[in-house]
Amino acid sequence: MNETIFGTLSTLDQRVDYLRRQSQGVRHDNRLLPTAPGSHEAPQALVTVGLARRIARVECVLTEPETAVIPLVPVQTAWDVLNWQYVQSWAAVLPPRPAGALVRYQICAYPADGGAPIWADDGATFSYFVGNPAQPAWAAEAVVYQIFPDRFYPGHGRTWNPTADLNAIHGGTLRGIIDKLDYIADLGCNCLWINPFFPDESHHGYHATDYFSVDPGLGTLEDVRELVDAAHARGIRLLLDFVANHWGSGHPSFQAALADRRSPTYDWYKWIEWPEQYETFFGVKDLPQLNVDHPAVRAELLRSVRFWLVDVGFDGLRLDYAQGPSRDFWTDLRALIYAVKPTAWVFGEVVETPTLQRSFEGRFSGCLDFMLAEALRATFAFGRMDLAAFDNFLHLHRQFFPPAFSRPAFLDNHDMNRFLFLVDGDARKLKLAALCLFTLEGQPVLYNGAELGVSQGTAMDNPAGYGMAECRRPMPWEDGDWELHAYFKWLIHFRRAHPALWRGARRTLHLDAQAGTYAYACSDGRETVYVALNLSAAPQQVTLPAQAGAPAHTFDLPPWGGDVHVVERVLGQAGDGR
Repeated sequence: MNETIFGTLSTLDQRVDYLRRQSQGVRHDNRLLPTAPGSHEAPQALVTVGLARRIARVECVLTEPETAVIPLVPVQTAWDVLNWQYVQSWAAVLPPRPAGALVRYQICAYPADGGAPIWADDGATFSYFVGNPAQPAWAAEAVVYQIFPDRFYPGHGRTWNPTADLNAIHGGTLRGIIDKLDYIADLGCNCLWINPFFPDESHHGYHATDYFSVDPGLGTLEDVRELVDAAHARGIRLLLDFVANHWGSGHPSFQAALADRRSPTYDWYKWIEWPEQYETFFGVKDLPQLNVDHPAVRAELLRSVRFWLVDVGFDGLRLDYAQGPSRDFWTDLRALIYAVKPTAWVFGEVVETPTLQRSFEGRFSGCLDFMLAEALRATFAFGRMDLAAFDNFLHLHRQFFPPAFSRPAFLDNHDMNRFLFLVDGDARKLKLAALCLFTLEGQPVLYNGAELGVSQGTAMDNPAGYGMAECRRPMPWEDGDWELHAYFKWLIHFRRAHPALWRGARRTLHLDAQAGTYAYACSDGRETVYVALNLSAAPQQVTLPAQAGAPAHTFDLPPWGGDVHVVERVLGQAGDGR
């Protein structure tokens, strides 16, 4: 199976083209040092100029909170191999600001020959919000359960719709989620990410036509309010799946713009040639792209966020395709959340480079960890990454991101082939990969059904299958793999019982890539958790030497198996996990 990372950098040609464009013209790309300026910090703005003409000066034009012009100075000249030309870097230090300040600016370069000014990034408006970018305290210990509403549960006394078509409506409801909250709480998950439930004729909810109501097939707004209250009563937080980049073509504002280009909502969209051609989400005509920089569009989207967070009571947002909308839009979202719900956990779906993900610091609490998902699948499912490379990745990956940056991590989701499918149904490999995932620092995300052995009939790219719906099969409540469920339940409760896994320091204790064995320790000063993994088809024995405050320990690992051992350093007692 030719699995690749999902997104616009999935091929080598796309990556080369991306690098070439990054050094062409006048580019700022929201580059600040630090990326998320804190109270009274003076950030440095960086600009790259790659042009076949000399630039006399570059200026930062502040527009908010006051107007001012700040000159940049050249700091470096380098040779760009991809574009075969010189590239010059310019920089300026911007004034420090108090917490809560919102800063907006543009950057302009002036050719020495007197030609027309050249605005960075095609005239984009740049902005940042001053404040603590850290995730809310409660998010650090979150274990997230992702629910795909139509495929989760119809509700007590109801049955699935009689259909075998995975693109059809199967009959899951919000009432079904309410009825299964005790199941989720018993599993140990303390946070729910619910895929969209807005009015939509599709099974997935991403073609929404109203951001203030509920798909009647799933339930009512009162059901949502009851769900929020019932989840909170069980200590479970809720995350809204929010899409700012696009919505369904059936949205009344789009239908009005299609009917009349003089409509007030005409400029809500990016028209190429009205009415037939317009910007869309990856060429899907039913998903017109929103002009989030239009004041009315921005106000509508932010009003929706406020409604769900404040009026309904959601605890955070998962932001779909977050690299689509402008950064200036996300800055306004950050300012809104700071004002109305500063405890909200907000993370983006950014499916490209770690550099791009990290650039959202200060706007989001963090980003979904697609890089880790790719590494986990390459190591535990495909065997394309050996343990030495995996260990090196984990080490550098943790160093690259700021400690306060959330990295919710997962093995699969509603847009990817199920992990269990990738390993031909071998539950041992799923358990092993999950053991690794749940003993790393990022918040683990469990896609509903993984704990019951949900797989799929064929790969999502198989023309004979159901495409992306292959990984969205309904929950097998009657005949699921309950032994696998028991393992996930133990694993989730083990993670929550041992904070050293998510707040401690991790260090490698054993690595034998040839034998397929790997072990590490997570310590927080109170306890040490040993984790040992065997990625081979043969049983292996791994002995870990005594560490400071922790004795030696030997693991006897079955084929494709793992184990944990806990040393409670304060009490001086040791106990095994499972």
